[in-house]
Amino acid sequence: MQINLTNKTAFISGSTLGIGFAIAQGLLACGATVVINGRKPQAVTEAIAKLREEFPQPTIRGVAADLATAEGCQTLLAQEPHADILINNLGIYGLMDFFATPDEEWQRFFDVNVLSGIRLSRAYVPGMLSRNWGRVIFISSESGLQIPADMIHYGMTKTANLAVSRGLAKRVAGSGVTVNAVLPGPTLSEGVETFFREGAKQAGQCLEEFGTNFVREHRPTSIIQRPATVAEVASMVTYLASPQASATTGAALRVDGGVVDSIS
Repeated sequence: MQINLTNKTAFISGSTLGIGFAIAQGLLACGATVVINGRKPQAVTEAIAKLREEFPQPTIRGVAADLATAEGCQTLLAQEPHADILINNLGIYGLMDFFATPDEEWQRFFDVNVLSGIRLSRAYVPGMLSRNWGRVIFISSESGLQIPADMIHYGMTKTANLAVSRGLAKRVAGSGVTVNAVLPGPTLSEGVETFFREGAKQAGQCLEEFGTNFVREHRPTSIIQRPATVAEVASMVTYLASPQASATTGAALRVDGGVVDSIS
C-alpha cells in the first residue's frame, strides 16, 4: 500500500516525544507537511532538528503552546490556522488513588486529555468540511475500556475521548471528513521507558525483559505478551490519516496487543 499525503498539512498535539513524535515520522514519510507541538520552545526546536536529520525537506514546522488552555490554543491558531489532518495526541497520566485525587487533579487531566482535543477539533474541522476532506484522530487508550483502579481519573479521560470522537464522526456524517480513535495498550514511549528503566535496574534485568515481564504480570490478557513500540502505534495512525481509510470513521481501533479481552 502506497500512502501519499503530499499537499496535506498535519498537526499533532504533544508531539516532541513518544507516540506523537513517531506519528510525525510516519506522516512525514508519506509526504505530509507536519506541525509538531510542545509546551516548551526548546523541546519543539530539538524535536524539529531531530526530524530534519531524517527528513531534510522543509515540510516541518513547530508551535510551542500549552494546549490545555484556551490561550495556548489561540497561540497555535494564530500561527497555524489550517490543518487537513488533526492528531489529538496530547495527554498525561499518573498513578493516584481515587480517594486521594482532588478536584484540581480531575480538572487538570480533563483539560489536558479531553478539552484540548475538543478545542482543536472545533477550530480545524470547519475548514476540513469546507474542503470536503479531513482526518481527525484521537489518541485514547485501552484504559478507556478497562479502567485502571489506580488511575481512574486517567481512564475517565480516555473514555471521554471515545465519546467525543464517535459523536463528532456522527456530526460530520456524509462529508469527506473522518473521525476515529486509536487505543494503544502498554507502549514503550520515553515516559514508560523511564519508569521501566528504574524497575529493570532494581530487578537486574534489561529494559526489554523487564517490559515483557511487566506486561505479563500487569496486563496478563495481552496476546503479544510485550509492550508495543511507538512505531507500531504510529503505523495505525498513519493509515487512518490516509485517503485509503475513507470508509473508516466513528471507529475505535485498538493497538493494544490484544490486552482488551473482546472480539469486537
